[in-house]
Amino acid sequence: MTTDSRAPLPALRTRAFIGGAFVDAVTGDEMTSLNPATGEPLADVASCDGHDVDRAVATARQAFEDGRWSGRTPEERKHALLAFADVIEQHAEELAVLDAVDAGKPITDCRTIDVPETLRCLRWYAEAADKVFGTVAPTGPSHLGLVVREPVGVVGAVLPWNFPALMFAWKVAPALAAGNSVVVKPSELTPLSAIRMAEWAAEAGLPDGALNVVPGLGETAGQAIGRHPDVDAVSFTGSTEVGRLFLRYSSESNLKKVALELGGKNAQLVLSDPPDLDLVASDVLLAGYWNMGENCSAGSRLLVHESVKDALLERVLAHLPEWLVGDPLDPATRVGPMVEEEHLHRVLGYIQRGSQEGARAIAGGARVLPDSGGYFVAPTVLDGVSPDMVVAREEIFGPVIAVMTFEDDEDALRLVNGTSYGLTASLWTRSLDRAVRLSRGIRAGTVSVNCFSEGDITTPFGGYKQSGFGGRDNGMEAFEQYTELKTTWVALH
Repeated sequence: MTTDSRAPLPALRTRAFIGGAFVDAVTGDEMTSLNPATGEPLADVASCDGHDVDRAVATARQAFEDGRWSGRTPEERKHALLAFADVIEQHAEELAVLDAVDAGKPITDCRTIDVPETLRCLRWYAEAADKVFGTVAPTGPSHLGLVVREPVGVVGAVLPWNFPALMFAWKVAPALAAGNSVVVKPSELTPLSAIRMAEWAAEAGLPDGALNVVPGLGETAGQAIGRHPDVDAVSFTGSTEVGRLFLRYSSESNLKKVALELGGKNAQLVLSDPPDLDLVASDVLLAGYWNMGENCSAGSRLLVHESVKDALLERVLAHLPEWLVGDPLDPATRVGPMVEEEHLHRVLGYIQRGSQEGARAIAGGARVLPDSGGYFVAPTVLDGVSPDMVVAREEIFGPVIAVMTFEDDEDALRLVNGTSYGLTASLWTRSLDRAVRLSRGIRAGTVSVNCFSEGDITTPFGGYKQSGFGGRDNGMEAFEQYTELKTTWVALH
């Protein structure tokens, strides 16, 4: 990838991609994608609705039924997906810039995390395609029982705006590897990379109709996918509120399979015997401010034993200047803007509410770089937070860390589990015994010890309680959720 301080903006694809071709929305409607770093328009993008979803689903269904993709051998699907990854790699810098300008993501993160992980995801599931085996049931001599996995059919993937390219890969790669046809609805805030990636898939040799992209609003295109009677499964990443709607859409239509990856209010738990506090402080900031805190696994609650709180916060504040706020296309930037103006005011409103309830901003707490026209918030640390405060209970989805203290491990566990969410948690301790005991008691889908981590492509990612429903991303668990189990029972005469 290049290292120019300001990467050039590539040509933008702005129409839907259905059946291997770019098409306008049936209504001709468009929506404007804004650059969150400047507040200025980037492009007018096709605004699809139910008519376009109908067209995309019909195309995907035809591609599935005639076997142009589902009928390929697993090895053939593997090679096609590997070719897809190769084409993306050839355009890696373009993909990084698209997500940087469309979502306000720091270009260095896009170059070193998002794009490499997108490629790894595609290649991992490509390699998995021909390594999934069925089973033979333990029958008597007069019968043969075969249990196999078959593709579910047409999969709808409704994406969030915080990791546009990577979330595209998380949904599309396992669904395609399993033999399904896919209809993708990217977020209306960040549609550009998904459209381009569908074009690259066609260039790599994926057949027409296997992968379709319908940009549009959630209440139109998203709802149409959720309610469509010929969509067999939907995977959605986003808010818990909208996730509930997809369960309703399924129940009111064809009872399609639904996998939801939803919100989080994730705890960073620093016990009384932490490892090196500078390393802990660096990870605490990474958990809180990576991707501007616009991350469902963000460590927005810092729960620290009262005996080490002052020393830890001293180091947190010392490392805070490393998190430079600025232009997403500047390689030195670590914190870009909030994705849109409405979200900017939402995050600032939470900070104000925290102050009104008695918390104290010991760092940040305000909008910065207003002359840019962008939606920037300074990385914020709120001290003196109590468990009953709104900033301790609700997902802020911005660069805000709320600090609370505890007296003992039982108190800590009560605080960690004291929200309606259960996505991730991190804990720091020198004691293996404490780490294992507490991790067993934490009600979360991923618990990292002495680091902040979501795991990797090999480990399932999803949550307990209101952080998820019906499935997982990553791991072979994601592959399996895009399949149906079939038993073939043979009588032997």
